[in-house]
Amino acid sequence: MSVLHEGSEPPRHRGPVRAPQSLAGGLLLIALAALALWLTRDLDQGTLNAMGPAMLPRWLAIGVGLSGLALVVTAFLKDGDLLERWSLRGPVFVIGAILAFALTIRGYSFGSLVIPGLGLLVAGPLAIILGGFATPEARLRDLLILALSLTPFCMVLFGDLLNLPIPVFPQALTGLFPADWSQKAVLRATAAIMAAAAVVVFVATRRRRQASVDVAGHNGRI
Repeated sequence: MSVLHEGSEPPRHRGPVRAPQSLAGGLLLIALAALALWLTRDLDQGTLNAMGPAMLPRWLAIGVGLSGLALVVTAFLKDGDLLERWSLRGPVFVIGAILAFALTIRGYSFGSLVIPGLGLLVAGPLAIILGGFATPEARLRDLLILALSLTPFCMVLFGDLLNLPIPVFPQALTGLFPADWSQKAVLRATAAIMAAAAVVVFVATRRRRQASVDVAGHNGRI
């Protein structure tokens, strides 16, 4: 990423394209949106009262495409950064996160290789943590807190409020809850436990970090 000194302006580029990085990013988003719309062309969208399998991915693709179009327009109107040097780290971790999510949420079998269905409870945090390492600035603590916070939100949104048929738990966990509990009660209890775990991790690691800072400051004064 380009570094601008205080008071400096973005470099001006010759030609109609004033922000090559924005142009490339916008074209990529438009291509991804077009691919998603093409892949969901045969799926039923349904209505707001009875959402079909294409409702969420189709409108998400439309939003991504509009964002890409905005970037393309901005590239011709406002000065921006040049293209950065290409790195495989980002694509490898992002694609790996998508594959991990797809293989674990419902399970996968190929010959003697069998991956059990782990549901959103495991597939969600796994994808978030793997995808987060696409940037070298990623820290496991922050990604863990994000995973434990975002996954229960998705569980309640898709499994409880929208009633979408998304696998949420591994089958082995169903016996840990009372037999008379409904599936939604189990979902809500699991989501609450994960959210509480996120708070615990945040508080515990924050106290440890603060203690390390205090020790370093004390040693510096000696």
